[in-house]
Amino acid sequence: MKRVEAIVKPSKLEAIQKGLTLAEMPCMTVIPVKGAGMQKGYSEIYRGTEKPMILMSKVMIICVVSDENLEKCIDVILENASEGNVGDGKIFVYEVYDAVRIRNGERGNAAIR
Repeated sequence: MKRVEAIVKPSKLEAIQKGLTLAEMPCMTVIPVKGAGMQKGYSEIYRGTEKPMILMSKVMIICVVSDENLEKCIDVILENASEGNVGDGKIFVYEVYDAVRIRNGERGNAAIR
């Protein structure tokens, strides 16, 4: 099993969610986050004063998928999040050793279906 974390623009969340649902991977956790990367930030005018905003608002999508579904999950996120611009986001993949469904104690791939 793998844990896929994608940090993307909030405007891309709905398209990614629909894509993952169509690919039969509807389970995800979404967390609003702020961060800085290659995009560098922007400036905002607040009460007549220009303030540099270094941290950009993004969303982090977390999916735990079977090894067989890993590439399909990454492809769906890439298709729906990429505009070809700086600031489109990043995808990180981690190894997951086990998953347990609390309701009935199912473990492994059965717990993430």
